[in-house]
Amino acid sequence: MARFDTSFDATSVEPTTPYDLLPAGKYRAQIVETEMRVTRNGMGQFLWLMLEILEGDHKGRKIFDQLNLVNPNPTTVEIAQRTLSAICHATGKMHVSDSEELHLIPMTIQVKIKPPKNGYGESNAIAYVPMDRASSSRSVKSTPPAAAPIKTAAAPWNKRT
Repeated sequence: MARFDTSFDATSVEPTTPYDLLPAGKYRAQIVETEMRVTRNGMGQFLWLMLEILEGDHKGRKIFDQLNLVNPNPTTVEIAQRTLSAICHATGKMHVSDSEELHLIPMTIQVKIKPPKNGYGESNAIAYVPMDRASSSRSVKSTPPAAAPIKTAAAPWNKRT
């Protein structure tokens, strides 16, 4: 049992709401926050990214990604480095020494929906579109297709650790 110092009044606090996935499609977005975090098993570190959608019906929505840049598995590190390279190509910043150098630069992302895995529900997966391909295909998703309902995610970020 946990006793509170004062009585908690749930009518005075807005409850949390389910986290909805972004529908699959292309979006204009920018990185607004990054942080290096330790993996759950303590054996590595990942770069956690928060992106914000810049246009369309989902403007202002946040989507999250993480890159396992420090990991005992070299394949995992290679995948993370390739994704970081894709982010650099999408933002036009080819040489970075701090993740903040990638903040607030509009880019095009491709959002997909990953099926449930390892006890977690569906989640969004992000691919970063290089600048040259982004400008040639400027169809940015603004409304979800009628046949693709928005699903509720089990966790507020992509689980890759």
